[in-house]
Amino acid sequence: MHRIGIDFGGTKIEGIALDEQGRELFRKRIPTEQPKGYESIVSRLVALVHDLAGQLGNPPHTVGIGIPGTLSVKTGLVKGSNTVCTIGRPLKEDIEHALRRPVGIMNDANCFAMAEAIHGAGKGKNMVFGVIMGTGCGGGIVYKGEVFNGLQSIAGEWGHMAIDPNGPLCYCKTRGCVETFISGGALQKRWQEQHGEALKFQEIEARYRAGDKAAGLFVQSFFEYFGRAMANLINILDPDIVVLGGGVSNFNDLYTKGVAEVAKRIFSDTLETPIVKHQLGDSAGVIGAALIGV
Repeated sequence: MHRIGIDFGGTKIEGIALDEQGRELFRKRIPTEQPKGYESIVSRLVALVHDLAGQLGNPPHTVGIGIPGTLSVKTGLVKGSNTVCTIGRPLKEDIEHALRRPVGIMNDANCFAMAEAIHGAGKGKNMVFGVIMGTGCGGGIVYKGEVFNGLQSIAGEWGHMAIDPNGPLCYCKTRGCVETFISGGALQKRWQEQHGEALKFQEIEARYRAGDKAAGLFVQSFFEYFGRAMANLINILDPDIVVLGGGVSNFNDLYTKGVAEVAKRIFSDTLETPIVKHQLGDSAGVIGAALIGV
């Protein structure tokens, strides 16, 4: 059966259509246009599904959507989304009503982890932990080829593990979440607070590589927070592999100096867990969404 996957984020919505063998047939990306509100986002998601199905010629197909949050087991409403206009809204119900069919909806980090576990860097491993370090910071667990959601559908929510009770206030109303220290958005915000200028993380990285002292201290702090957060995760879960995705994951020193900070903090005499870069790039989320479709 054909598969349609939609990766819905804060700034863009990407769709993909796969054939029966999992080969990509079509792909399309549109802006989320979050300021237009919830109803606009629902309309754009539905329109993209119709567009991709039409490109396929409307054969039997599954539909899966990765979202920057999750669905409450109790209410079915969106919770924990950094696209805040969707919080408390019946996204699954509204999309299924508009499409007149069931859809699979799962956290985008779970979709990323699923894709990397089945087709990417975690292929062949029993337990894969997938991390997205982008605008926000999320995680997902795949065990023996299946996403592990947990009792409350929050398994893998590494980004909202507090590592400093006196740290920055997160949108989830907890202080010092991992996301407030090592996501791309948080790094940009902290640099501006400390140095009074707006820089993207890639620009901070460039200064670090050029030997800028302030950037060097800033990046070392980033490595230490990464090490603390990742060691806590590995101490609890002890996965076969950790796969990093998102824009921050493209920082190559993360896999040497950052991993060295993990090794300092892990509850073991040696760090055996591979911490590796994604293989599927920006495609992982949308491929994973297609894989969880119904």
